[in-house]
Amino acid sequence: MWRSVASNALTLFIVVLIGFAGLLAWGRQEFSGPGPLAQAVCVRVERGASLGEVSRQLEAQGAISDARIFRIGANYTGKGQGLRFGSYLVPGQASMAHVLELLTAGGASTCGRDVNFRIGVARAEIVLRELDPVSNRFVEVARFDPGAEAPPQIYVDAALEGDLRWQVTLAEGVTSWQVVESLKRADFLEGAIEDVPPEGSLAPEAYDVEKGSARSDLLVRMRDRQAQTLADLWASRAGGLPFDTPEEALVLASIVEKETGVALERPLVASVFLNRLTRGMRLQTDPTVIYGITKGEGVLGRGLRASELRKATPWNTYVIDGLPPTPIANPGRLSIEAVLHPEATDYLYFVADGTGGHAFAATIDEHNANVARWREIEAQQPEAE
Repeated sequence: MWRSVASNALTLFIVVLIGFAGLLAWGRQEFSGPGPLAQAVCVRVERGASLGEVSRQLEAQGAISDARIFRIGANYTGKGQGLRFGSYLVPGQASMAHVLELLTAGGASTCGRDVNFRIGVARAEIVLRELDPVSNRFVEVARFDPGAEAPPQIYVDAALEGDLRWQVTLAEGVTSWQVVESLKRADFLEGAIEDVPPEGSLAPEAYDVEKGSARSDLLVRMRDRQAQTLADLWASRAGGLPFDTPEEALVLASIVEKETGVALERPLVASVFLNRLTRGMRLQTDPTVIYGITKGEGVLGRGLRASELRKATPWNTYVIDGLPPTPIANPGRLSIEAVLHPEATDYLYFVADGTGGHAFAATIDEHNANVARWREIEAQQPEAE
């Protein structure tokens, strides 16, 4: 009898052991195998959230098949207490192991929202975007001018999110005064700005920033970036240029920047001005006249008057010989590169061609013909409207 009981107990133990092994294998497969997500989702881990809360949230979003298995697997791997606050992009069919790795690896959030403060020539605006996890592309949620509009509520609410990413972007051709005045309206930055940086000394690029960081520190980063760019490009400059210092190159690059927004044209525009300098001709460029009027403090907002073209200022290249004393804006890398590595041309003139670009000419007769064509285009524009 006892032998029968022992045999039955052993059989039951073996069955239980096999069942447990099977359950363990199933759980391991559920934890490491492909997950239930058909397409990517964005998962936000709140600050201080527990493993239980996050696992239930993941199950509710369809990112995992079983919250209990996720918790067991997280504790078994020693990562149960390592959840990091933030928003994370969980790809389709991600395993629980992969999801756990994403939520505990740390670093910058991989989805959610970001704010880009764009400082342009005509206006500065804050753009709030949100990542669409399906397309993995950011979509615009809100846009406003902080100097002229009250921030929308969606931005006010988003600004309270601790994992919101912040960026400041300078457009090519903005002046240092415009940058400073715009940064003063950036409510996510702090601190006073004592002085306007020298014209041309700020690099037009995108800068990642932390909320609450100092405006003055950001300006230092912009100046350092521009100084490094100029130094690198000056070291590899072409020979025979009609100026002697990197500062002069920066002045001419700022003029090229204001004369054309077409990247491929910049070496051609640069060649015109360099050819003029080489021949001792005046540059005769309208943006320098405008800078002499505004000093870079805002946009002129109208056409130039004949009297202004004749009025002597240190920047009026219709009146002065050679280069003006300072840059007239902050040029980007491409404009600096165009001045230091220009196209080899015999062009001395250019005028708008009606397509957003310019028509170039080597002789005054060719230039006059191009001007006549532009006048015809100008005359037709009101009728087209």
